[in-house]
Amino acid sequence: MTRQEPVAPNPVAAFFDVDNTIIRGASAFHIARGLKQRGYFRNRDLIRFGWEQLKYVVFGESQEQMTSVRSEALSIIKGWSVAEMAAIGEEVYDEILAMRIFPGTKALIDEHRAQGHEVWFVTASPVEIGRLIARRLNATGALGTIAEHKGGLYTGRLVGDMMHGEAKAVAVRELAARKELDLSRCFAYGDSMNDAPMLGAVGHGCAINPDSRLRRHAKRNGWPIQEFRGRNPQGRRSIVRSSLTGFVWITMKVLRGIGHTLLTPLRALKRRRGAVADDAV
Repeated sequence: MTRQEPVAPNPVAAFFDVDNTIIRGASAFHIARGLKQRGYFRNRDLIRFGWEQLKYVVFGESQEQMTSVRSEALSIIKGWSVAEMAAIGEEVYDEILAMRIFPGTKALIDEHRAQGHEVWFVTASPVEIGRLIARRLNATGALGTIAEHKGGLYTGRLVGDMMHGEAKAVAVRELAARKELDLSRCFAYGDSMNDAPMLGAVGHGCAINPDSRLRRHAKRNGWPIQEFRGRNPQGRRSIVRSSLTGFVWITMKVLRGIGHTLLTPLRALKRRRGAVADDAV
């Protein structure tokens, strides 16, 4: 009688949203701040991103907001170098993003890796950002929005749709089919109602730092809820406070720069008039 070798079970994967699940706030906004410091953004561009960041943490994600951010971001990055953006992303991760990772989520990622699970980040942000964060946190890989590039430069167009809402669930199912994952044994984590399709696509959905809609949805579906935001588990106050502070800081920096720009020629004119008056005497 021939002895049969035991068949290994299909691999298990854990899928994580990024913004407000792994990273406090919107990762693309933090990258935008780093780009502004390096002269890639105008002041008005950063104010728009700051305003979207504030609305994001106060109200959560919305399709209208994501469409607006997508259109603005694509128009801004057209013609930028892919290689330069990757290098700057590495610097911004060390300067900003590394300090904004929720330790509780990081512990979950490490636990899945210790159990031999694949760990994938699924984000509406550019896939380059997702891959960067995934690599730094020793995850398997990332799925994200793909900005088209040709000849090493961004074209200002997308490849496919934004990785948002139902698109996340579709991407997870497609990845599972390619890698022969058993979705009934897989895990998914997200903070927004827009992550609900992804959480529902696996056997073990979990809400992390959920907005009010996802919190209610998670309770109806019996999904566990994890809170890593500090002392205020029922709301978003601590994140809103920090984001509002950041938005005000950005606005003040811009206004200070505008004031300096406007006042410099006036001061120069005043000095010239004073010199003329002295000569006349």
